[in-house]
Amino acid sequence: MSNALAVATVTQALALLIEHHLHPEIDMAVSVETRKPPSDPPTEPTITVFLYQVSHNPSMRNSDLVTRASDGTLLKRPAAALDLHFLISAYGEETELVGQRLIGSVVRTLHEIPVLPQELIEEAARRPYLAGSDLAESPQKVRFTPLQLDVDETSKLWGMLHHTPYALSVVYQASLVLLDGHQKPVPAKPVQKPDVRVLPFGAPGAPEPGGVTGGAGATPPTGAAPAAESAGDRPAAAKRATNAGATSTARATVAKAASGGGARAAKKAAGDPPGGRRGSKPGGPSAGSRTRKATGGGARDGGRDGTGRTGEARRTDDPGHPDDGTES
Repeated sequence: MSNALAVATVTQALALLIEHHLHPEIDMAVSVETRKPPSDPPTEPTITVFLYQVSHNPSMRNSDLVTRASDGTLLKRPAAALDLHFLISAYGEETELVGQRLIGSVVRTLHEIPVLPQELIEEAARRPYLAGSDLAESPQKVRFTPLQLDVDETSKLWGMLHHTPYALSVVYQASLVLLDGHQKPVPAKPVQKPDVRVLPFGAPGAPEPGGVTGGAGATPPTGAAPAAESAGDRPAAAKRATNAGATSTARATVAKAASGGGARAAKKAAGDPPGGRRGSKPGGPSAGSRTRKATGGGARDGGRDGTGRTGEARRTDDPGHPDDGTES
């Protein structure tokens, strides 16, 4: 994390990195400048470091959201993640291939040292115009990656530089530069009282497997056995739960039988007339019923009665029956 001077600090540190690693291949004085390619190409050996584009890092775009507490206090300040795109050009006497020698030295240096060293960042921050830069304190390192531009993209890039002739150059991307906001988050409160407990399931105050927290004042659900006091009481708790379930089932069966018997009694009472018919006996079938009495062999045995009717039962109210209420 760093302040707004990080962008300029990276540019100056990159120029120092190229300048400090020109030797031993380059045995001439080379000027490394942090500016765009000049419209009038210099004849002296020169390297220009030009920051032509600053873009947001796509992978870190949504990870810098502001985090605040419910009362509005800042818990995490935002940080902008940036990618820096540099155009590095080389100038010199073309007959001696000075530009190509300089570009070769630049590529070798950035390939050998792809991460910006901290000592170069501190040296760049000592410039008067970069006083106050805290890029060296940032835990995030800046890495340089070469970019491959085709002819069309290269022509568009140099087309933005009006009246600037093309020069041999390479393009590098510096990632990742994080810029912090001005506000500082409120520090977290220290732990005042540590409270760490280890309880087995079923102990008072321990969470139940179903998500219900037990305890001395907790009310167990209906039909459930009370929580066991320890892990060794689990069989006893299971037995009590089984007995409680059996008792509930028995009570439900008795209540159902009682309700069924009452319904049958009410139905019977509703079907009996106020007074029985003649010939009905106490405790016997009702007068309204058509109960038949089989005599002799009966209809089931295929026998005959005194009337000569086969397979039929005589009605109790037929004349001449002993139970018809008349005397023979």
